[in-house]
Amino acid sequence: MKLSKTNYLVYRDCAHNAWVKVHKPEVYHAEPLSVFEQAIIEIGNDVDVRARELFPGGVLIRRGDAVGTAQLADARTPILYQPVFETGRYTTACDILVWNDALTAYDLYEVKASTSGEDRKAKDDLYAHDIAFQALVLRENGVPLGRLNLVRLDSSYVSDGTLDLDRLFTREDFTDRVAPLLDAVAVEMDAAHDLLQLPALPSAPCVCIYKGRSSQCTTFGYINPNVPAYSVHDLTRIGQSPKKLRALVDSGVLAIEDVPDSAELTDNQRNQVNAAKRRRPFVEIAPLAAFLDDIRYPAAFLDYETYPCALPRFAGYGPFNHVPFQFSLHVVERPGGEAIHREFLFTETTCPDEPFVAALKASLPAEGSIVVWNKPFEKGINAKLAERLPAEESYLAGVNERVVDLMDVFTAQMVVHPAFRGKTSIKWVLPALVPSLSYKTLAIREGATASETWNAIVTGELELDEARAARDNLLAYCGLDSLAMVEIWRALLGIAAAREYREAG
Repeated sequence: MKLSKTNYLVYRDCAHNAWVKVHKPEVYHAEPLSVFEQAIIEIGNDVDVRARELFPGGVLIRRGDAVGTAQLADARTPILYQPVFETGRYTTACDILVWNDALTAYDLYEVKASTSGEDRKAKDDLYAHDIAFQALVLRENGVPLGRLNLVRLDSSYVSDGTLDLDRLFTREDFTDRVAPLLDAVAVEMDAAHDLLQLPALPSAPCVCIYKGRSSQCTTFGYINPNVPAYSVHDLTRIGQSPKKLRALVDSGVLAIEDVPDSAELTDNQRNQVNAAKRRRPFVEIAPLAAFLDDIRYPAAFLDYETYPCALPRFAGYGPFNHVPFQFSLHVVERPGGEAIHREFLFTETTCPDEPFVAALKASLPAEGSIVVWNKPFEKGINAKLAERLPAEESYLAGVNERVVDLMDVFTAQMVVHPAFRGKTSIKWVLPALVPSLSYKTLAIREGATASETWNAIVTGELELDEARAARDNLLAYCGLDSLAMVEIWRALLGIAAAREYREAG
């Protein structure tokens, strides 16, 4: 069984998970890829194809054709797309090889659908190991290698309405970064190959036992069946305190309810543990009441839907800038008043910026609070709109000044419910505080599906009847997002007024 580059990278993150991927694919793929994960793959494919245009005239290798690759490489074919190389133990596919006459060798170009503005240290280390794996396999195949390069999207690029590929992509020489890794990566590759030949899963736990929930491997529950679904790994920000998490795990404390009073925890973590132990919410009445008192009428509950387009489609956009295509708004004009619903959805093929802002101006009250969930997102969209539409800068700045983040109630732990499990997403808060409302009956249940649904409409992937149904589904989903905020707010008003909480506080 040969080790692929993909499985090597999985191994580096969690060896147990790599073994499950190879030997128990039904477990590894038990949960189908999410819409978000599928979109990441499709985006990567799109970016890879466009990057080939930087090196035109190449030969595209048929999937898995190592023999054909070897023949073309031996013939010094100038440019190869997706060449495949194998040894007795390893297999890899490269993105692009370009013959360099000056070096009498092939320059390797690894393409990534990421931007140069992302957190560079962790990403660059991952990419360097990725390239090192390829270089070692190619070297064992006798392929002369020149420079080792990384191609990715330039975060500073702004489109003028067309795609200038030479400006859109950066080409970074990673040769000196990869060279010092080669010996260590070769040892690691051997270890990964040998582990994947084992007939049985290595003994638990996997290394992810010392990671916060969001950083754990995809088969953590299968590998570590003794860890409860709600565990110390769900403590808020525990992933940023590895020593604290290790101390709990090494002492045999896994369930939230078993965390001892003597454990060193932050106030937020202690509140979460206490709520789980008591099986009832923890409420800080004074800050909650102050927060609610600061919300001014008419109170406008606003939610945006956007599409993060890797390859900019419109003038003024850069890589992965979000295209705002929809909003839902519920306005409560007075205490005890009904929520008035207004909405906007743009499904034309042109840029939605101007219609979006025009609809916002027509729908939002001129005064009062604008309540959102996770304000950096909506405020960030408004700031980008202001950059692209300078005439609307003053208006959008005024909107941002009025924004109130309802999620602050939960990140600041004014209310801690055991059913939140340490999460502050509206998808966790809503069923705990407003069980009568649910996303489960909707065709679209989360933002990634909304984004991809809109993209399918505007790119013509859907037939007319499908597009109509998709529009209805988008309206229903976004509408529930803003309505959910209204009902959570009303639930909080009730909590703040409830006598037992006041006495408990």
